[in-house]
Amino acid sequence: MKKYEGLFILNLNGKEEGVKDALDKISTDITATGGKIETVQKMERKAFARVADKRHSAGFYANVIFDATPGVVAQLQKKFSLNEDVFRVLFTIAPAPKAAK
Repeated sequence: MKKYEGLFILNLNGKEEGVKDALDKISTDITATGGKIETVQKMERKAFARVADKRHSAGFYANVIFDATPGVVAQLQKKFSLNEDVFRVLFTIAPAPKAAK
């Protein structure tokens, strides 16, 4: 299993109370496909530097670190592309933690 980091941009149309529910659903989807959640970090709402669509000028950002097999990431990419609450998602291999000096 590898450690992955998923950066999610949530499209909740300014409803901050829905962020926790959306993150819970994302965590449930990751664990249902065989992943193991390590941390979920909710960040604030940020405006986009370049607005492609006037309906989506900002989004809530969240960072999820989890362990999974490489095949699971492809499944999650497809699953989250169909989720209306997820505007964008980017999966990367999480960097190894640096040793303290």
